[in-house]
Amino acid sequence: MRPMSFGQGGPQWGPSGTSGNGGAPDWAALAEASEARARKKRWMLIGGAVVATLAVGSAVAWGIVSANKSGNDGNKSADQLPSSADIPSAEKTKEPSFAPTSAPPPLDPNDFIDSAAKDTAPLSADTLFPGKTLTVGGTVYKKGATSSTQDCKSVGTKSVVTVLAKNDCTRVIRATYFKGGDAVTVGVAVFGTKAQAARAKSQYSDGGIVALPGSGVPAFCRTSVCRQTVNSVGRYTYFSTSGNTDGTNATKQDSALFALGDAATEYTFQQIKRRGETQASAAATAG
Repeated sequence: MRPMSFGQGGPQWGPSGTSGNGGAPDWAALAEASEARARKKRWMLIGGAVVATLAVGSAVAWGIVSANKSGNDGNKSADQLPSSADIPSAEKTKEPSFAPTSAPPPLDPNDFIDSAAKDTAPLSADTLFPGKTLTVGGTVYKKGATSSTQDCKSVGTKSVVTVLAKNDCTRVIRATYFKGGDAVTVGVAVFGTKAQAARAKSQYSDGGIVALPGSGVPAFCRTSVCRQTVNSVGRYTYFSTSGNTDGTNATKQDSALFALGDAATEYTFQQIKRRGETQASAAATAG
């Protein structure tokens, strides 16, 4: 018996593995079946990966939501959050401001020389006319005699002492300055108030304070014509009598005499103002 050949007596392949024409395998069908199985396997792998990815994504999202739930307002939806009108603005939450403060106004020096109630600093010829000379614009004047008295009627002409008495003068302090043959006596009348001093000035009409000789200055302005002035500041009215020490009459052409009288009265004014400034400064420091 001759050997069996393929296609004649060999086993038959079924529909999925053989051709219907003989015993040889249907290679095309086998290849197609293998490809189909490969595609199915790939889809299964892809599907598993997608499911795993979705599971991881859900876990992350849940973790975020859970973390937000641990806060106070972080877990609220948009309709549960406060409106913009309820949220404090930067302007409402800024630190409180305070009204600016300012230093109190400085004390007025005039208040201290306007009345005896506040003008309590020591007052004498030495405090009002200190030193031995007066220098103005390079010109040096020597200081002569000084005096202080409560007898206001003894230091002026009749018209002047009448004015002093009417306004209750309490004291008159005098000082004389001189240079060469020119001399001036300044007399400061002290009152209780500024109003009294101002009235004394306005009521003055003529006459003057009695010139004060001594300390190198002979008597002057006793019988001769002399220049006389009056002014006031605070509770003080100050007079001046300027003349020649040789007994001759003073004239308007005597510029040196006028300069001496003006220098002495200006110095007196400044000394009284300084008195007020010193007391105001001391009161401010103590306060």
